[in-house]
Amino acid sequence: MVLVSWNVNGIRAALKKGFAGFVTKADPDILCLQETRARREEAGLDLPGYHVFWNPAERKGYAGTAILTKAEPLSCVFGMGKPKHDKEGRVITLEFPDWFLVTVYTPNAGRALERLAYRTEQWDPAFLRYVKKLDKKKPVVFCGDLNVAHKEIDLARPKANVKNAGFTPEERRGFDRIVKAGFMDTFREFTEEGGHYSWWSYMGRARAKNIGWRIDYFCISPALRPRLKAAHIRSDVMGSDHCPVGITLD
Repeated sequence: MVLVSWNVNGIRAALKKGFAGFVTKADPDILCLQETRARREEAGLDLPGYHVFWNPAERKGYAGTAILTKAEPLSCVFGMGKPKHDKEGRVITLEFPDWFLVTVYTPNAGRALERLAYRTEQWDPAFLRYVKKLDKKKPVVFCGDLNVAHKEIDLARPKANVKNAGFTPEERRGFDRIVKAGFMDTFREFTEEGGHYSWWSYMGRARAKNIGWRIDYFCISPALRPRLKAAHIRSDVMGSDHCPVGITLD
């Protein structure tokens, strides 16, 4: 089973840049999207063979998530059940017979760190509580744009970005807590070296120079580790400032 996650930076823009062709060729069993920035009826997305679950933000043209899955889930839940966190369409949970799938688009702390306190003191603890609660029922896979490079190896220029959104000590400690809770960063189960990124600035030819950040993840409950066969970053796929990331489960 192949699972793929992609921050598309606007599904309508991505569709004009080869999104449908990528999906046809990659043929994932499950595709999770973040930053869709459109309601389903606005997106113009037509991919036969998939059940589609769409969670737009209340604010038009902002944030939002979606999941496309070949297998029909037992249930779908939008958000975390917390109104103050659920207005931006950032979380979708699908329940399958023996596991949960969660896709998440974590709030960005902002260029001036204006949302850092909200993100690290409210959102991060609430999301971790949410997936831990699910994990008590069934193992969990959660994926998406977590808007943090966990360690120095996860971005090209760590020393220059310590005080920038996505690499502040507060945000990195939030990911530490995810790992401490037992969830596994799947990519690091297979790849130890740096130089592998999932987001690049549009400025200064950053992608061509591979001056990037790894901020898109698949994390799993330890109970699913025996089923984890591969983890990948598709840096060759264009269409967004992020690239798709994925895992293969037995």
